[in-house]
Amino acid sequence: MRTFQSWEEVPLFDSESAEAEFWMENRPDIRLMEAAVVGSQQWTDSVTITLRMDPRMLARIKRLARSRYLNYQSMIKQWLSERLEQELRERSPNRFP
Repeated sequence: MRTFQSWEEVPLFDSESAEAEFWMENRPDIRLMEAAVVGSQQWTDSVTITLRMDPRMLARIKRLARSRYLNYQSMIKQWLSERLEQELRERSPNRFP
């Protein structure tokens, strides 16, 4: 089995079978995995906010999140993050290629 040192060594796959074949023959280096876990902990700090919302809208968001097997709060954070990135790209097209 081949061990790779960088996530850039993982190709884009044309099919699920190509991806399965890659993972049967390759594995990430343990240091790469540890760095991924440690790196994700930098985002554990968060601030609690209060957001008032129409109860019907919240119910619809919760149903949508449940249909996607997501926590509704995580889905809202994901939406906000995606929209923020979009807004920043539109305001500064040269800064965010």
